[in-house]
Amino acid sequence: MSVLDIIQNFIKIYDLLNNNGVALIHCIGKFNDPGPQNAWMEKYIFPGAYTPTLSEQFPSIERAKLFVSDVEILRLHYAETLKLWREAFEKNRETIASMYDEKFCRMWEFYLAGCETAFRHGVLMVFQIQLSKSLSTVPLTRDYISDFEKSHFEI
Repeated sequence: MSVLDIIQNFIKIYDLLNNNGVALIHCIGKFNDPGPQNAWMEKYIFPGAYTPTLSEQFPSIERAKLFVSDVEILRLHYAETLKLWREAFEKNRETIASMYDEKFCRMWEFYLAGCETAFRHGVLMVFQIQLSKSLSTVPLTRDYISDFEKSHFEI
């Protein structure tokens, strides 16, 4: 993915948002410098994928004339998700091995354990960027989120 691709993505978001609309970009990203992803992941798991840094996003957002109204870094959430996936995989390994093969199982175990470690120790993260066309679209605080949850869910 190039910088131009990133800019085009945000321009498309701008075009699709109505004037009071809000977009939430949920993305797996990395903490280190921009650049290609891990060669093993590129070859075996996500060919053609790109893992951006948060810093790569902001210039493109600005060029698309969008406002960043909130950013949240979900630090350990995905590590916990991967842990649960890994545990479920381990419980069902024999069945999965009969459907695929031993090589697939070893690669998948390596992927799940490696990614869990990367999320747990600060190499990878999930970030969410809230965007709008106007600074006044979103309330000043996040209270509206908990107010909505209280009115719609048993908390």
